[in-house]
Amino acid sequence: MAVPEIIPIAYEPDYRTNTIGRFSCGQFLASVTYAFPDGFVIEDGWEEQKRLFAVLHKFDHYGHHRESDIWCAGTWSEQVKRPHGERSVLARAEARLAAVLAGLPEREYCDIAIQPFQLTVDGVLFGLITECHAEDEDGVDDWAELYPDGLGFSAPWNGEYDT
Repeated sequence: MAVPEIIPIAYEPDYRTNTIGRFSCGQFLASVTYAFPDGFVIEDGWEEQKRLFAVLHKFDHYGHHRESDIWCAGTWSEQVKRPHGERSVLARAEARLAAVLAGLPEREYCDIAIQPFQLTVDGVLFGLITECHAEDEDGVDDWAELYPDGLGFSAPWNGEYDT
């Protein structure tokens, strides 16, 4: 089944989509996620290339992408060196995400529905990107993948995802 123009994403408290919803200016999708630069091949030194990002994507009320706030908190290597406390990479990313979410007026966590979009920041691909996964679809996109979070959406297009 082909990807719909607007893709629903279900809000799941205490899980991977617990920071999505609506605010006075539209919809938002936020996360803290590790990512490698696009095309990176794992080899020695990968710890410096795996970076943690605080991500906030904003959409209008109809699901059109408007802007993104993407901030790199640091690398896996830094997190391993200082894994605890407010100066850890993870703590910095979570604090940044909390701050940008706090800045959304009339924020409400709930289901959203957005159009596919993509952008590259610091060599990392971000977005909800359509793809063809089924062999019998004759090249028709039947899947939408949230990058770099690794959440996949497909028929019956009810907002549920695969990881």
